[in-house]
Amino acid sequence: METINQQPQDNHIDWKARALALETELAETKSELESLKNLIRLQNHRAFGRSSEKVADGQEPLPLEGFNEAEATADPDAPEPEWEEVKPHKRKKRRRQKDLLKGLPEKVIEHKLADEELACSCCGEQRSVIGKHETRELEVIPAQVWVNVHVEYAYSCKACEKDESTEEPAVVEAQKPKPPLPGSIAAPSMIAHTMDQKYTMGVPLYRQAQQWQRLEIALSRQTLSNWVIKASDLWLDPLWNRMKEFLLEQDIILADETTVQVLQEDGKKATSKSYMWLYQSGRDGPPIVLLEYQPSRSGAHPKEFLQGFSGFLCTDGYAGYNQTDAIRVGCSSHGRRKFIEAIEAAGGEAKAPRAVEGRRFFDQLFHLEQQWADKSPEERHQLRQIHSKPVLEAFSAWLHETKANSQGRSLLRRATEYCLSQWEALNNFLLDGRLEISNNAAERSIKPYVISRKNFLFCNTPNGAQASATTFSLIESAKANGLKPFEYLKHVFTHLPNATSSELDSFLPWSLSLPAHCRMNRE
Repeated sequence: METINQQPQDNHIDWKARALALETELAETKSELESLKNLIRLQNHRAFGRSSEKVADGQEPLPLEGFNEAEATADPDAPEPEWEEVKPHKRKKRRRQKDLLKGLPEKVIEHKLADEELACSCCGEQRSVIGKHETRELEVIPAQVWVNVHVEYAYSCKACEKDESTEEPAVVEAQKPKPPLPGSIAAPSMIAHTMDQKYTMGVPLYRQAQQWQRLEIALSRQTLSNWVIKASDLWLDPLWNRMKEFLLEQDIILADETTVQVLQEDGKKATSKSYMWLYQSGRDGPPIVLLEYQPSRSGAHPKEFLQGFSGFLCTDGYAGYNQTDAIRVGCSSHGRRKFIEAIEAAGGEAKAPRAVEGRRFFDQLFHLEQQWADKSPEERHQLRQIHSKPVLEAFSAWLHETKANSQGRSLLRRATEYCLSQWEALNNFLLDGRLEISNNAAERSIKPYVISRKNFLFCNTPNGAQASATTFSLIESAKANGLKPFEYLKHVFTHLPNATSSELDSFLPWSLSLPAHCRMNRE
């Protein structure tokens, strides 16, 4: 048998290249695995960790690497410190009960000895008062309900009835004030109470209906809903529209948006998302807070709302606001939050030193803003050019360096890319001393709606969603102007139906003609 020597075939495999490719694939897999671990850690922190973004107590913003701290914190106009006597710290006194209850009506309940006890058991003489001791307790009366019976009397002049030549009507009838909802049993206070309970206290209408049932008053959820929608359409919508006119005349507007679920919306599933858009005035001008319901998060909605406005618009990084003609001003709190998420995902500051450095740039900016809180806009603008601008320049260099050295889709890289994509907007607060460094004011204003949404969960119809937006706008604007929401709404529903169109401005939340009982006691 002939033996054939088989030589191994050369498949020309480049083993070095293959090994290099496998190493690259392994590195990418490890990077992706680490990224997923970080995301899981971040989600766990959001679900079970503390939500505060504050740094540890007593931790001051640290000097930044590559940043000239002396130039940034120097103030040539600051006077030299003067010696002064250090006085020992006095503990703040607790408010006395009498001060806490100041201004509330009082009912005096006297406790005296009975006549038969006035005689001294020892000698029989009458005891006399030598002093007294007062204590105070806070009493409450649950909701009291009664029926107003309006009786309109008719009057007639007997002499004119006999005289057919007179032009004056023989019968004159006394007219009651126009009600907010003609044909309804709801008095102004009932409508105001329903709105205040739902939108200020977060009590859904079905719970309010249950409360009325316990008082043996058969008010259904549908009836309460009708009151809210109709009263909003008739009397709050004109105020909302007038407030929008004032808002668009401002130089600065803050904006934010959040979700709302509307069950019966044309062309959409009941589980789909709709949105509440919030627009708020800046530091100057009357405090105005407006919410607007829209079926989507399209940038066309703020474009339409802000039509004609070309001032400063303070928002987060959502690109939908770019369709407006306004000058975008970014939110440093959102940029800072990206680095905090990177720290939380890594498992703490010790494991994410680079993310800590990024957060410290924002800490330094916020620390400077706190020092200038009482400065005038002109002074604040000048101080920002001297101190804040160098911080931003150092931060820009740090961001570019970090992006060049970071790999994959880590949260640190995402934070870096977010800040770079928003860089112009994040720097625009330098343009005007009236501008805020963050959009926190708008987030605080929309938070009451977000909290209430957890209770009422959804709106049945678009009309209900718009009524909610309008009512929230009036209530939040009332609170921003130091008003009591219930008293303010009661005043509106009592007097606006009987007012002329020229008197509309006197019902705006910042109007000086509003009665004193609508205002909070600021003492």
